[in-house]
Amino acid sequence: MTKKKILRISTVPMSLNLVLKGQLRMINEVYELVAVSSPGKDLEEVAQREGVRTIELPMERRISLWKDFKSLVAMIRLIRKEKPWMVHSLTPKAGLVSMMAAKLCGVPVRIHTFTGLVFPTATGLKRKILMFTDRLTCSCATLVNPEGQGVKRDLEQYHICRKPMQIIGNGNVNGIDMAYFQRTEEVMQEAEKYRKPGVTTYCFVGRIVGDKGINELVAAFDRLYKENQKIRLLLVGPFEEELDPVTPETRKKIESHPAIEAAGWQSNVRPFLAASDIFVLPSYREGFPNVLMQAGAMGLPCIATDINGSNEIILQGKNGVIIPSKSEEALYTVMRETVNEPERWDEMASNARESIGSRYDQQAFWKELKAFYASLE
Repeated sequence: MTKKKILRISTVPMSLNLVLKGQLRMINEVYELVAVSSPGKDLEEVAQREGVRTIELPMERRISLWKDFKSLVAMIRLIRKEKPWMVHSLTPKAGLVSMMAAKLCGVPVRIHTFTGLVFPTATGLKRKILMFTDRLTCSCATLVNPEGQGVKRDLEQYHICRKPMQIIGNGNVNGIDMAYFQRTEEVMQEAEKYRKPGVTTYCFVGRIVGDKGINELVAAFDRLYKENQKIRLLLVGPFEEELDPVTPETRKKIESHPAIEAAGWQSNVRPFLAASDIFVLPSYREGFPNVLMQAGAMGLPCIATDINGSNEIILQGKNGVIIPSKSEEALYTVMRETVNEPERWDEMASNARESIGSRYDQQAFWKELKAFYASLE
């Protein structure tokens, strides 16, 4: 019996390689899965690791009318050639291009996954353009998959989507590999390189940019450090100069502060999480942040802002604390509490791994995803 064909499409190959790790191989056992994205080394890794066929199709992340039109034409040609049963897109530009092309080509099942919305934090003309493109993506899809309840709520409240919407499992796009994110002997040995005994270590993992709340985090940490030198801030991630860089003052403080360590981008974040005590994600916007699930799986209580995704993963007072976004004062206050009330945070740490595993285990998510696909046949 011939397998039904599914095109999984993202703008850049890193999304397929990192975000959907393992999932493509699993789906390919039931369907014929073809991974499509812009060219790159990540796409080669997807082909080798996942054992799926891959196709290069250039797409621009930013708005570029001519390049976007060329991508649309190329996508139409690709879909006409491949004749898939389903097109399932993951990222904004891939969603816009592939949903339009799939509708024009009459693909029976057209799904777009919204992993987060950019327009709520945008302003002016940019906001209007982003809302229009999201509406266009939804109008061309047969079904929309919001990554979490917060994303679904925004799609409804801003009248972006009137199509059927379905969250898979408890949210997220791939679940969390609990076997990988745990304190194995190997991970703990590696963590010894980064551990600093006798201090409370706060950890952040992600891009070092403004909308991740880094300016507020560094300012709050510096205030607390002036009161208590037995603390440390570990920043794991790359600086970005083009898209929303941190302020010059923040950058200077990160580079000169005696208790702030910038580790840069790391392919394996587990040792850094294992060497830390508290995880902090003071972001302005997210879809459904994997890094909070990773930190929780590694047994860290989390401080996170009251935004989509974060306020679903973190259960107030159980596996972490939710605070207002864009507030240096709120960050300072709760970070101060972690030092002054260690027993409360130790209890949240003991709850952290079970809280994540019971809701977001990857194997359970994959089972839900297969059932979701089967229901559309």
